[in-house]
Amino acid sequence: MKRKFFITTALLCCCVVAFAYFAGITGHWKGTLVAPDGNEYPLDYTLASDNTNLTGKGQSPQGAMDITEGKVKGDSLSFAIDVGGVKVLNTGKYFAEGDSISLNIDYQGYKMHSTLKRAADQ
Repeated sequence: MKRKFFITTALLCCCVVAFAYFAGITGHWKGTLVAPDGNEYPLDYTLASDNTNLTGKGQSPQGAMDITEGKVKGDSLSFAIDVGGVKVLNTGKYFAEGDSISLNIDYQGYKMHSTLKRAADQ
């Protein structure tokens, strides 16, 4: 009986830890993108993770844009966002210990990188 209880408790703890890990991506994230021409652009994302699906919005001075093709696999994530009619591909990695996302951005063949930090919602 003790063994069955221990195994059940261990499995439940594993599920809770896994859920917390995947839910870690959910939230409001901000960063800055430095373009090849030296201009800086603010990045502002609200992300939500549901198992392997990633949804959310990107915010810009032009308004909110939906995230499409969002996927989460382990600590890796990917999504696309439409910027002025151009599909921008984003791939990255979530770092739970630093509460950050390392994001690689492909804009019409230009490869850029940014680090997003969890924003304190107001």
